[in-house]
Amino acid sequence: MRKYTVIFLIFFLVSCGFFTGKKDDKSPQAQKKAEKAEKIVETEPKPGDIKVIDGVEYIYARNKKFMLSPYEPENVWIRKDQYSPGLGESLLSSGSGKKEREALEQRLAKLEGELKKKGIAPQMVYPSQMGVLPPGMGYMPMLQMITFNYPSPKMKRRVVVMPIVDQTNYKEEHLGELATKRLISRLENTGTIVCIDPNTINQDGILSEPMNMKILNELYGIHAVLKSTLSDIYTSTSKMEGKDEKETSFAISKTSIDIYNTETGIILKQLSGRNPVFLTREKGEMSSEKAKIRAIDLSIEIIAEDLLRSILSLDWHARIASIENGKIYINAGRLSGLEKGGALEVYSPGEQVIDAKTKTPLGKIKGNYKGELEVFELFGVDASWAKVKKGSNFSPTDLVYMKK
Repeated sequence: MRKYTVIFLIFFLVSCGFFTGKKDDKSPQAQKKAEKAEKIVETEPKPGDIKVIDGVEYIYARNKKFMLSPYEPENVWIRKDQYSPGLGESLLSSGSGKKEREALEQRLAKLEGELKKKGIAPQMVYPSQMGVLPPGMGYMPMLQMITFNYPSPKMKRRVVVMPIVDQTNYKEEHLGELATKRLISRLENTGTIVCIDPNTINQDGILSEPMNMKILNELYGIHAVLKSTLSDIYTSTSKMEGKDEKETSFAISKTSIDIYNTETGIILKQLSGRNPVFLTREKGEMSSEKAKIRAIDLSIEIIAEDLLRSILSLDWHARIASIENGKIYINAGRLSGLEKGGALEVYSPGEQVIDAKTKTPLGKIKGNYKGELEVFELFGVDASWAKVKKGSNFSPTDLVYMKK
């Protein structure tokens, strides 16, 4: 009996060792599958990753439709020229967000360098520019805001910003004047807008009237007039006893802007923005005043993208100011974006086109082509003079356009 028991134990141990060894010894096919799975895990994209497909750069970033519609993934591949942080991401970004953006820019620069070495040229797109809210009265931190891909980043549009009408219950605090300064700063910080002080224009009457806007367009090269109102400012201040003795304030405000196209003399677009309340939280001394200023900034920022796109959709032009000793002086220069050596086309003023059905002006067509100029020198704040390349019979009423 013992003999049979020993034989059974030996057989059992040998069989266990055999099966165990077989289990550890993977076949070539199994090993290939495992390696493939590991590679898949390693190559899974992460937010901020970049790849190139057919010469076009893509960034793996947060899907703006995530949580807004069913079955949308959290992150997707987005073309570099179409990528911009969402409003919430930008408003709430901290120092770490800045480091991530710098790292992303470095990776993009490195990738473009590698592509150039290989002889592959990435597709050219208009540069994206970042707007920044100016600090408020010395105590409000600067906030980086949403980015825009401007349709015409080179030539700046001239805009008259009328003083914002204060329709709030805080007129003694002169919030309308403050909001006007904030709006001007927001526009000029983009590097695409030149804000003209209406007090510097020698023109009687209301500047937003059609006849006055015609003069603004033809004589001063002004592309738009902004009329704005500030209203519905409300604040809420509370203090939690026993936990935090500092008071906490929130505020809400509404900014409405009418954009007038000086070429047609009518409203191009009407915009209205009301800020998210939760982003205006301020604590401590003067928390209510700080919250109001933050609310004004945010209400402007909510409509900033539409505002800029509307203004920059207007065709850029300037005017011949005078002609002396063969020099053609132009009422636009360095500030407007002109460069030495730039080519300009000259046309006589065109006629306004009227819609036969609605009787509304559609815009002006270019008049007769007169010739071409080359910018020779930039001078003053925003002026230049040019030499004639071809053409003749130029006049101070002629309009100049960038040669395409």
